[in-house]
Amino acid sequence: MRARVGDWIVVHGRTLDDPVREGRIDGLLHADGSPPYLVHWLDDDRRSVVFPGPDAVVTAGRPHAPRHAAGAPSVPVRPG
Repeated sequence: MRARVGDWIVVHGRTLDDPVREGRIDGLLHADGSPPYLVHWLDDDRRSVVFPGPDAVVTAGRPHAPRHAAGAPSVPVRPG
């Protein structure tokens, strides 16, 4: 697993009741982008050093970010 500052990490829960956590990678402890990472978590606005396990995924873009074309409304408009 490799990451860059500004990438996002998503940690999936190990059971159905565990929430999915999303955080922005704010720092690298190794120049080659290997773990651990300094992560700013969205759910509690805290920072922690993370050693990602098999339930974690690193992505370049923010997960669950709104995706719409420029100028398009962010909320669907119903005809009518």
